[in-house]
Amino acid sequence: MDTQTLRNFIKLADTLHFTKASEQVFMAQPALSRQIKQLEEAVGAKLFIRNKRNVSLTKAGIYFKQAAQQTLDQLNYAINRTKQIHNGEAGEIRIGYVHSVMQSILPQIIKEIREEFPNIKTVLREMHNDEQYRDLTEQKIDIGFATNPIVPSNLKSRIFQKDSFVVVLPNHHPASASSFNLHDLAAEPFILPHEVEGSDYVSTVQSICMDAGFLPNVAHHTSSVSSALKLVEAGLCVTIEPKNSLANQKLAIKYIELDKIPQKVQSAILWTENTERDHQPVLDVIRRIIKI
Repeated sequence: MDTQTLRNFIKLADTLHFTKASEQVFMAQPALSRQIKQLEEAVGAKLFIRNKRNVSLTKAGIYFKQAAQQTLDQLNYAINRTKQIHNGEAGEIRIGYVHSVMQSILPQIIKEIREEFPNIKTVLREMHNDEQYRDLTEQKIDIGFATNPIVPSNLKSRIFQKDSFVVVLPNHHPASASSFNLHDLAAEPFILPHEVEGSDYVSTVQSICMDAGFLPNVAHHTSSVSSALKLVEAGLCVTIEPKNSLANQKLAIKYIELDKIPQKVQSAILWTENTERDHQPVLDVIRRIIKI
């Protein structure tokens, strides 16, 4: 039993006329009759009642027509879905990202992917750089968005945006932009990720502080930017973050931009050869949005 036999059966079930059905499926009437008889033998049931004047469906034939149509519909759906996945128009794209990218360009990227490929599901995970390196390598995510990455040789990357770092302080902190000297924070408690969770970011912040003549006094560790900012708001610590991380924040905090230092926030997209093979159309859309 093949799909063409099912289609021919459905055509006969619709027309209930062997001559009309044979003409519409471009098949000689005796051949169609033999095919239907073979189909009945294969399913073990009589599907049509035939006499010299009329053709009608049996109860088994009525049921089998519905089942055959559902089978063909499901097969057509599977074929079209497979083509969409092959062409990067369906399936899912798994994206890892750091907090600052979600606060800046990532919502626009997701919106445009959705508009261009409405059948693609986006799976989003906030992750620090090291987690992205690991999960890209293990094919657990397809694309990563990192800041100041030290990219392993097995990954591909492009810098697409540069921004300033800022010192984040509680609103009541006496420091002001007009007279600010980073060294004034040498004795302040800092909150940073643990080096195991964010080695790239921690080393960058350490280099910023060392250029100012001190190492940060790290009193708290968290890899969550939201948690860090809440602790700053509570007056428990200060921190250094990408400026984009503070977008849309409504906390009792303030920031001073470190626009004179050589260290800059470099936002990068990361991907692998597997991404190029399996998600090239989506990757092209993302590249267009971030202009790389």
